[in-house]
Amino acid sequence: MAQDQENFRDSIGTINEEGKRAWIFPKKPSGKFYEYRKYVSYFLLAFLFAAPFIKINGNQFLMFNVLERRFNIFGFPFWPQDFHLFVISMIIGVIFVALFTVAFGRIFCGWMCPQTIFMEMVFRRIEYWIDGDRGAQIKLDRQAWDAEKIRKRLLKWFIFFIISFLIANVFLAYLIGSDRLIRYITDGPFEHVSTIVSLLIFTGVFYFVFAWFREQVCIIACPYGRMQGVLLDNKSIVVAYDHKRGEAENGRKKWRKNEDREALGYGDCIDCFQCVNVCPTGIDIRNGTQLECVNCTACIDECDTIMEKVNLPKGLIRYASEDEITKKEKFKFTPRLKGYSAVLTILIGVLVGMLFLRNDLEANILRLPGQLYEHKEGNIISNVYTYKLVNKTTKPVEDVSFKLISHKGTIKLVRNENFEVPAQDLAEGTLFIEINNAAVKSDKEKVKVGVYSGDELVETTLCSFMAPRSYK
Repeated sequence: MAQDQENFRDSIGTINEEGKRAWIFPKKPSGKFYEYRKYVSYFLLAFLFAAPFIKINGNQFLMFNVLERRFNIFGFPFWPQDFHLFVISMIIGVIFVALFTVAFGRIFCGWMCPQTIFMEMVFRRIEYWIDGDRGAQIKLDRQAWDAEKIRKRLLKWFIFFIISFLIANVFLAYLIGSDRLIRYITDGPFEHVSTIVSLLIFTGVFYFVFAWFREQVCIIACPYGRMQGVLLDNKSIVVAYDHKRGEAENGRKKWRKNEDREALGYGDCIDCFQCVNVCPTGIDIRNGTQLECVNCTACIDECDTIMEKVNLPKGLIRYASEDEITKKEKFKFTPRLKGYSAVLTILIGVLVGMLFLRNDLEANILRLPGQLYEHKEGNIISNVYTYKLVNKTTKPVEDVSFKLISHKGTIKLVRNENFEVPAQDLAEGTLFIEINNAAVKSDKEKVKVGVYSGDELVETTLCSFMAPRSYK
């Protein structure tokens, strides 16, 4: 492509020649892919709103409590002690998205991203209902602030605010937990002023994003568009314009009835600009793969409709790779895809293994800092420790006690010998481990302690035991 034809890459599609925001009024999409996207979107919207309120074994299905460092992913609770598992889960998510980007471009953006789903399937559809389609929206934008425009604007802004407030509540349920959110709602807003302030801030952010910032999130704020430039290659399947067929030898040409375009050397693109008018990010897909393209398939549906009207084959814009268009090569499972798949499989295997090995009760026993051992009667050596037991389940662990497993000796608790660890909570305290010096082989060795619930061993842990240096 000639250099003067590449000028579109010098600026993003939503900025005009003066450097100001070019507001986009996309045409209402329709067609096969749009219907599929609606089904996927409605399913994901239902999942998004329901996930914080679904419980598995008493655990919220999805929760990301950053402040308390507690996370639930698919019903599995992750505590601060499980941070390594959470990190692995996030890495798996990143590699999963990267794998699909290498194979299918920004398919995640167009079909599954919450920003796209809310923008195109909720807020934009409300806008079509109130303001009308593309032509009506442009006319209304240029219209003076009369009664009709004020009425439509206030109605749209009010509905946008209500939906943003609802989204903010669901978002808060992911952060602090649905049970706590419901309790705050029933208590009333004035009982939890800090929470209602946070809720209004979230509402303002969502309203700003969906009422004004819109596609700029995908183009400017989201790093995924930049990431695709690194991951995509000529074998990646993206929403692509078949320039070989569309341009032919003499390029595009407006449609004329009964004209033999093939004989004249013109391509199948009739230069109707409908693919541009329907694009939610304002680009011309005929310029090739671009940063702004989110693979929403609106241009595919619109182009197929036009091709059908002029009796030309569909698929001028379609899911295809550059190699398929230029070399007629079909999709192959490339070494890159194999590498990503192998890494993803290994990480999933590691995560599953760690989840199965993880105990529901985690114990940490540490020597009290700055304290040496104590020599007691009968050649008994005593060490003082602090313990912390974390119960990751939704049921209390009752009748908890400690016993030495690796050595003969006794464990004495500062408080009651048997106690309870509340559900999804922790228990802390102090204990003494006493061992006969004859049974200790070094001045600092590891001892194994068992944590019991009644007669059942629920966890084991190691700790250091200090004793006088042995000269035996």
